[in-house]
Amino acid sequence: MFPCISQVSTLAASFADDLANAAGAGFPAIELWLTKLEQHLASASIDETARRIADSGLAVAAASHQGGLLAETGERRAAHLEHFKRRLELCQRFAIPTMVIAEFPQTLDRHVLGGSLKQLAEAARWAAGFGVKLALEFRGNDSFCNNLDTAIAIVEQIGEPNLGICLDVFQYYKGPSKPEDLERLTASNLAHVQVCDVAGVPREQMADSDRVMPGDGDFRFEAIIARLRAIDYAGAVSLELVNPTLWQIDAAQVLAAGKQALDRLLADR
Repeated sequence: MFPCISQVSTLAASFADDLANAAGAGFPAIELWLTKLEQHLASASIDETARRIADSGLAVAAASHQGGLLAETGERRAAHLEHFKRRLELCQRFAIPTMVIAEFPQTLDRHVLGGSLKQLAEAARWAAGFGVKLALEFRGNDSFCNNLDTAIAIVEQIGEPNLGICLDVFQYYKGPSKPEDLERLTASNLAHVQVCDVAGVPREQMADSDRVMPGDGDFRFEAIIARLRAIDYAGAVSLELVNPTLWQIDAAQVLAAGKQALDRLLADR
């Protein structure tokens, strides 16, 4: 496994600065924030952007995230599907291997759930056509798919080879996931990992804005890292800090501190 930085950790910085700061901090890989990429492409060409990424020396490990596709129906779902297809084209052009997908409907009956699962299977097949793997992220505060066990069950039920799990440690702690759920992770079903920490906040009240550097909070990473090692996980461990306070700090300093925190987290013990 290798350290990675999510662009959402420095959302206020420019796309070009993200590349320079990530490379300067010593990150080997970056997780693109799709909205930020789309905003950047409003004034820059795809070819120019591809050259910038190549010149940075960074691998692009993943892109986040596609919402709405599973939660909407009718015309709104059709609009999300078209947006999803455009993003798959971007992933293909920039050789982004994995896209994070999330957000089931919050009010579910069996009919609605069946439709959402069908949509997820269709999305996986669409993504396969572009050479992209989908990483399903569970959300700890959602009414459905709020834990690792359910997310893995969904992936197994759908059975598409390019559909896996996004393990976000924040969502793991926020929701009802249990340590034994980690035993269901395998090298074949784990597609992406995102990490952060939270200090002194009850799980029921944790918000994205509470995210801090790994090691600066209360999360216990030992069992998680041990499981990643046990399954020989070879993918990215991406630092995702959706914290507006950190967005106001010099981005180069944030990324330098983030790289040090990830190096400590992933160091052999």
